[in-house]
Amino acid sequence: MKLCWLDIRNVNGAKEAIVEEALHQRVDAIVAADPADLEPLPPTVKKVLFPQGLPLPEQLEAADLVIVEPARHGEPAVLAQKYPDVEFGRYVEIVDADSLDDACRAARLDRWSLLYFRDPTKIPLEIVLAAAADANGSVVTQVADVEEAQIVFGVLEHGSDGVMLAPGAVGQATELKAAAVSTASDLSLVELEVTGIRRVGMGERACVDTCTNFGLDEGILVGSHSTGMILCCSETHPLPYMPTRPFRVNAGALHSYTLSANGRTNYLSELVSGGRVLAVDSKGKSRVVTVGRVKIETRPLLAIDAVSPSGVKVNLIVQDDWHVRVLGPGGTVLNVTELTAGTKVLGYLPVEQRHVGYPIAEFCIEK
Repeated sequence: MKLCWLDIRNVNGAKEAIVEEALHQRVDAIVAADPADLEPLPPTVKKVLFPQGLPLPEQLEAADLVIVEPARHGEPAVLAQKYPDVEFGRYVEIVDADSLDDACRAARLDRWSLLYFRDPTKIPLEIVLAAAADANGSVVTQVADVEEAQIVFGVLEHGSDGVMLAPGAVGQATELKAAAVSTASDLSLVELEVTGIRRVGMGERACVDTCTNFGLDEGILVGSHSTGMILCCSETHPLPYMPTRPFRVNAGALHSYTLSANGRTNYLSELVSGGRVLAVDSKGKSRVVTVGRVKIETRPLLAIDAVSPSGVKVNLIVQDDWHVRVLGPGGTVLNVTELTAGTKVLGYLPVEQRHVGYPIAEFCIEK
């Protein structure tokens, strides 16, 4: 889980409401310049003192962690000896090659590093994260807004351990927390047993082209009903008559559900360039990938019916063609036209029904 720090040092009129929202959203830390702002906070949130440009207060008991500017306040290791009950971290503003070296050193050696990159390029952050790859400390990056936080969370795939955001209004703590958890959780896949396949005539099917190459046993989950989906294979495996397209999944009919970030479903017809969809491998490991485009074309369609060990019926309608594939146990690649009753395919059974794509506990029948 990515760390979310909320910086209230320069928040004015709505400070109480912003702090209340932050606590409700379970942000990881509140950052203040005055120990008095930290004293009333509950123990459920980390209290971070960051007296940037100011002298270090004599009394630090209100803080769990103090971020210091070494040139002004002293080295974190020395301060830790003087204040054994308080953690210390280092602030580095990256403006040139020398300060970048300082940031890399801090990321490797310090328990906490708070970094501010003056220039908008993310290459210096990539360098710091690479330098800190095997380190035990945490790197927190100062960001200007939630959009930048989403980018920082994904730099070099691993991303920064956390971000610090100064909210401009109530609601941004909620947006930041949502951005932090948009990294996908792994799923518990099940083995479904095919009960039959049948041709169902012509219709529109969607190919989902992403901005990412899929792995050999990776695809997206697709189903006619929100209660059950089948893992559709990407075009990473050789096909006759055409080159591989490892960024593509020939996914299914346009009405079908697929999973996106935060457990939400989307119809395949709703996916657009720049949107998000969940890539899942045969072990259930998932990641959020960006949609490049969706191609919807009229093709002959094939319905796949399957059932879970618990009796949940699952349906998937795909293009009726040999080169369309789904994944079976162990990542086995299965051509949809060759499926027979008894064949095992991998699938997923969401627990909740859906309303406009969001999970909801309500009565609903799909058939």
